[in-house]
Amino acid sequence: MKTTSAPAVAGLEMYALAERLYPICRSITGDGVRETLAVIGERISLEVHEVASGTRVLDWTVPREWNIRDAYIKEPAGRRVVDFHEHNLHVLGYSVPVRARMPLAELREHLYTLPEHPDWIPYRTSYWQERWGFCLTHRRLENLEDGEYEVCIDSSLEDGHLTYGEHVVAGESDAEVLIHAHVCHPSLANDNLSGLVVATELARRIAGRPRRRYSYRFLFLPGMIGPLTWLARNEERLSRVRHGLVLALLGDSGTFTYKRSRSGDAEVDRAAAHVLAHSGSDYELRDFDPYGYDERQYGSPGFDLPVGRLTRTPHGEFPEYHSSADDLRLIRPESLTASLERLTEIIDVLEGNATYANTSPKGEPQLGRRGLYESLGGGTARNERQHALLWVLNLSDARHSLLDIAQRAGLSFGAVRAAADALIEHELLREV
Repeated sequence: MKTTSAPAVAGLEMYALAERLYPICRSITGDGVRETLAVIGERISLEVHEVASGTRVLDWTVPREWNIRDAYIKEPAGRRVVDFHEHNLHVLGYSVPVRARMPLAELREHLYTLPEHPDWIPYRTSYWQERWGFCLTHRRLENLEDGEYEVCIDSSLEDGHLTYGEHVVAGESDAEVLIHAHVCHPSLANDNLSGLVVATELARRIAGRPRRRYSYRFLFLPGMIGPLTWLARNEERLSRVRHGLVLALLGDSGTFTYKRSRSGDAEVDRAAAHVLAHSGSDYELRDFDPYGYDERQYGSPGFDLPVGRLTRTPHGEFPEYHSSADDLRLIRPESLTASLERLTEIIDVLEGNATYANTSPKGEPQLGRRGLYESLGGGTARNERQHALLWVLNLSDARHSLLDIAQRAGLSFGAVRAAADALIEHELLREV
């Protein structure tokens, strides 16, 4: 009987979690966010925070809370031609309530379509300006006949709360690795259920480690206003953040794309670049720019946190982006698994990176008598283990970290870390 490997099981479990979360109508506030966090909370413990509407957060204000129960457009004959219960993208996010009858010409001013993809529903929002609207396929719009239509958006926009979740995995120090995934998108699988489920599984995997050098803080936040709120409420503790990653768009079959932090050369940037270079697959590295996901909030000049972003195909660069075509068919268990593995390898580098001093720096120490070097000389093949041992000894001068050595030597970090462990065991290295 064929058994399923542990990584494959993780991929299936992440996909199953995405299936549960997909139907929920999420926004930057509201019951959909709470329901989503409750489901994630079945997998990992979450501390859920509620921040009241009207709270000042940096240059912003927490908005009123939005919830929706029903929405539809009825044609003159009384049939629903657009129905929120058919797909929650049908409603413009944060639409104010409306009940009215109007001619098609007037209704058209409140309708949004994708003419270039006539069978897809667009995802559109209006968080900061009050309006109402519907999103529908362009093909359905073209089939609407003149006449009077009934429109209804049974929503509420009133004082409430912004909700977000935190999960902390404690380590040996209070220095933190920050992991962020946005939780505000309705029924969009790659953007960003993929980020949510990979972050959840990564938290479970890190918690299962017997030893952790860093503490890990996982943030499940609505986009933009979420990190602004968290940053405003936690400014006094931001010095603890040593590394950070924004996770998004991790379920499609595209190549990995890493966007560097604002500084461009943070340790997390170098760790991600090293892991991708040794992954055996195509990848792309991009420099920071102040556009995109919430890495731009963490990387704003007043905070300048070392936070990069890992995706597969970046936002706006796959045709299904922000449309109903970003459904569960777009993400794959094997892609989620590969994303989890790359992230685990990046964490391995961050956890394992350190700087050492060679305790016998004058000439090579005799490795053979310590059982660290092969006894038969004269061959031409270069043994990777021995190569790593020699590089670690040579560059362990209290100035080069193991990641520096791996990059200089063109070796995997794992090989360099293993060499350092062997040398430490024989008291040939001391940590600086």
